[in-house]
Amino acid sequence: MFIEKWLISLLIVFTVLAGCGTVTVEDELTDAPSADNASEKTMPQENEKPAETQEDGNFSTATVSRVVDGDTVNIELDGQEETVRLLLVDTPETKHPKLPVQPFGQEASDFAVEKLTGKDIQIEFDGPERDNYDRLLGYIWVDGDNFNQLLVEKGLARYAYVYDPPYTHQDEMKQAEQQAREAGIGIWSIDGYVTEDGFNHEDVEDDPDEDIHYANCTEARDAGVTPLYEGDPGYNSDMDRDGDGIACE
Repeated sequence: MFIEKWLISLLIVFTVLAGCGTVTVEDELTDAPSADNASEKTMPQENEKPAETQEDGNFSTATVSRVVDGDTVNIELDGQEETVRLLLVDTPETKHPKLPVQPFGQEASDFAVEKLTGKDIQIEFDGPERDNYDRLLGYIWVDGDNFNQLLVEKGLARYAYVYDPPYTHQDEMKQAEQQAREAGIGIWSIDGYVTEDGFNHEDVEDDPDEDIHYANCTEARDAGVTPLYEGDPGYNSDMDRDGDGIACE
């Protein structure tokens, strides 16, 4: 009788322990996450790649090969030679066949040479990408700066040629011009020099009967006026081999 009660009591103990889910040391070691498992939860899998940054379609990367003047440069873009006319700026003339070098024109050209020659740049397009002469139109970004705006800030260019507003950077550039004007620096240091149509240089030669002619592209290059665009003084279709309106490219 005593043995039967002991067996019943032992059976009750085993039943309670089983219901409580007793865990052995071996079970704990098996269920604990290993160092390898922990790494797997925090490290990306081999086939996972970070999201790629897509370049804005309004930008192109190029290299400046030559500075024509303060607001015009030649570049290498996708293996091709291109000419860029800087958007929204106008610098004084340095190579116009009928105009002398205008005040601050050389300073603008020298600044462009210093900042751009041989540099890798980005061109930001804003509106039509080309003008009537097939030149690219855009802002040039170099070393993180908008070079177009730098010209205006330093009083080396006026805010001009606003054909298709609104422009992305028009507010900053107009503000830069206002600050340069108020500071009286560069082109703004000469009273009455800057006009809505350009620069009022009293020594401008304006003889409609004067015939500007270059015998060939070598002569035009020596005069520092290339490339010549159709309508420019000295342009000759004989020097425009591909008939695209640009001679001595």
